[in-house]
Amino acid sequence: MSSHKPRLILVHEPEKACFDRLVADGHAPERAAEIASYLAQSTDLAPEFDALGRACQARGLSFTPVALDDAASVLAGEHPSTTLVWTLTDGIAYFRGGAAPALARLGGFKTIGADDALFALCQDKFRSGAVLGALGLPVPQAGLARDGQWLVEPPASAAGWFVKPNRLGAKIGIWADSRCSDLGHALELSRRVFSAYRDDVVVQPYVAGRNVRASFLGLVPGAGVEALGVAFVDSGADFQTMADSLALYGDTGEVAKAAGHYAEPELVAVADSQPVADAGIRAIAERLMGGLGLRDVFSIDLRVEADDTVHLIEFEVCPGLPCFDFRAYCRQQWGLELADAMAETAASRLIGVNR
Repeated sequence: MSSHKPRLILVHEPEKACFDRLVADGHAPERAAEIASYLAQSTDLAPEFDALGRACQARGLSFTPVALDDAASVLAGEHPSTTLVWTLTDGIAYFRGGAAPALARLGGFKTIGADDALFALCQDKFRSGAVLGALGLPVPQAGLARDGQWLVEPPASAAGWFVKPNRLGAKIGIWADSRCSDLGHALELSRRVFSAYRDDVVVQPYVAGRNVRASFLGLVPGAGVEALGVAFVDSGADFQTMADSLALYGDTGEVAKAAGHYAEPELVAVADSQPVADAGIRAIAERLMGGLGLRDVFSIDLRVEADDTVHLIEFEVCPGLPCFDFRAYCRQQWGLELADAMAETAASRLIGVNR
């Protein structure tokens, strides 16, 4: 039996480290700042590291937040039998967080979250969509374009198309004209995205409905879809743009709050008005957990129509834990604030503490 105190290591990639690396690679500073903003959960959670430390201490754990660039050296000095690795930020392209669960597996450490293969799949939306379709899930078919050229032509769509970056902010359309009615405009958007972000675009038939976020934290081992929180996210807009995203999170979100431009979307339980859709979403989540391997902590984004038709848009292996919606989920489902929910999840894995 090891005498080392159980430890939770939270690996995160800071926005500034990503920004500096992108600028050094030739990205325009403005665009690099937009790209790095997707790591805002690192910025937003950092002020709570002390609270996380206290919550872990109360449950017999020590807590160490580790910047991604330091992860390899820190893990080299830890004991696999008593150390749990939780990766806060994902990434295989602009971001590199997917290296953390791979390092953990290499070192034989226990982890919170999906295995590293799903970290790689998650950020490439064209490939992940193909896998989700093969699993029989209701994901819109997609075309793929790069700098004005089709790599895969999209299906016909009477409702028009939605254009989004393939590896960056998957459900975010970047600009207000990301929903378009002709494929010529879709190719023009692909040129703009390639010029600004060096990314391909996914072009999917536009699907109607309200935006839904399904959140999951397996606070106790064995928790299933009964622990899923499924809520409409009503922001008043059809879809989120880059500007909308910047106003919600990180340092830019703080600026938006100070200027009075910040408004949290309203969260309304899907089951309250559309229980059939809620049941359908839970069935999708069960398929993702069993067929794809999602576990411990994840989120799913969907669109739900008034007739209970459900469209699966994407899944996330690193949901924004400090975001308003995940905090609300922790309070509603588990009766805990975020730091306590995270600490209790870690304790249940490391030392068998259950509620």
